[in-house]
Amino acid sequence: MPDHDPPRLGIAPDATVTPAPIVATGDWHVHALAKQDVMSGIDQTLRALPDPSSAPWDLQQVRTLDHIGAQVFWNAWGGVRPAALALTEAQEQTFARIEAAGPLALPDDTGHAAISWGLLKQQAGVLTDHFNGFVTLIGQLVLDTVRFAKNPLQGPWKEVSANIYHAGFQALGITALVGFLIGVVLSYLSAQQLHSFGGDIYLVNILGMSIIRELGPLLAAILVAGRSGSSMTAQLGVMRVTEELDAMLVMGMPHGFRLIMPKVLALAIAMPLLVIWTDAVALAGGMIAAKVELGLSPIYFLQKLPSAVPIANYWIGLGKGLVFGSLIALVACHFGLRIKPNTESLGEGTTISVVTAITVVILADAVFAIVFSDVGY
Repeated sequence: MPDHDPPRLGIAPDATVTPAPIVATGDWHVHALAKQDVMSGIDQTLRALPDPSSAPWDLQQVRTLDHIGAQVFWNAWGGVRPAALALTEAQEQTFARIEAAGPLALPDDTGHAAISWGLLKQQAGVLTDHFNGFVTLIGQLVLDTVRFAKNPLQGPWKEVSANIYHAGFQALGITALVGFLIGVVLSYLSAQQLHSFGGDIYLVNILGMSIIRELGPLLAAILVAGRSGSSMTAQLGVMRVTEELDAMLVMGMPHGFRLIMPKVLALAIAMPLLVIWTDAVALAGGMIAAKVELGLSPIYFLQKLPSAVPIANYWIGLGKGLVFGSLIALVACHFGLRIKPNTESLGEGTTISVVTAITVVILADAVFAIVFSDVGY
């Protein structure tokens, strides 16, 4: 006996009614229908039958029937039961489920437009929520700073000093390494171009302006955003996961005064100092490369630097450090407070915090370039 009785369709030979009923026999399940040329043969038979959707049907001689086979019949009927249909009890249950499921249809094109508009509205709502939260955080910081200024003896000095140590002192190594290498690379590339035009002495101008005004503050800010900004976000996120933030509120300790303000003040103090440090190390690397590549004396480099770079550029760099540090701390704290009490949200929030902080720093640097475009030249 074969494993499967092939599915067959035909007109009942001894029918006493007109039109004669269409009789199905064999196994109508997925394994039998999946055999080669079975479905093509069934389609040819259906096309040869007189009006399959309105003729009587008899499926009681079908040996096995699953949902795939039932769907073949349902499609042949045009999605509607024939007026005369003979079924077994099990087959009746199968077709009842198919009938209850309704027609299988893909959504029209207007659904895509509705989904796109819905996603756009959702993203706009998220951005608005973040903007409102960030503005609220800045307002609370101003109030906490005024409170701190009125009563400095009751302020969180330990938290401020601890954040200066972690965000400032511990970042000296990585900022020195990156600054030194950037100074060497910039000096080598500039020296090659200047030497071809006989402008070796202008290397001091290029290095001084680019490092003191732009690269020093920007490099320090990006490194601090990736190093200290992520640490601040993760710290607040862990406190959310372990419910320490809720415990602080229960004890009457506001988050802004004890957590947010110390971090912002610490980075506002530490970042200008890191900018000075990064500038000095980067210029040292540039001097060494200039000595090797062009033979410029370090003494000449130091003597020429004050006249090549007006002092206004130095103050602009320090101002950038102050603003960049405050923005990095605010962004880190904003996303840290919005982390949900689960580990997945902690990792996602830390990543978004770093990316957003670096983006905000670059935008702020562009604003500085536009506002002070006529200063320091």
